[in-house]
Amino acid sequence: MVRGNPRYKRYLAAELRTSVWNLVELYLASLRDRGEAEARRLFDRFRSIVVEPEDEWLFEAMALKARRPKLSYADTIGYTIARRLGARFLTGDEAFRRLPDVEFCR
Repeated sequence: MVRGNPRYKRYLAAELRTSVWNLVELYLASLRDRGEAEARRLFDRFRSIVVEPEDEWLFEAMALKARRPKLSYADTIGYTIARRLGARFLTGDEAFRRLPDVEFCR
């Protein structure tokens, strides 16, 4: 989305939520690709939509990670948060393609 992929454009109007772990991944990718100033700008832009997971959600996410080791721990947390909020998890990660409540976009 932040790289300007036109396929994500339709999601810009949606009510977005994320985890701090996914936000940190965004920061790192932006730091590598665009430098510190842009990475901080994006971090600040999306900081307000971070959802603090309950402990049980984290345990559920790590149980999923244990069953599916190829999933990243950050994405398993984000996926679990989305499901607990009754939302779909937006991702381009093939490992999530066939899981329930996933909106796959590449």
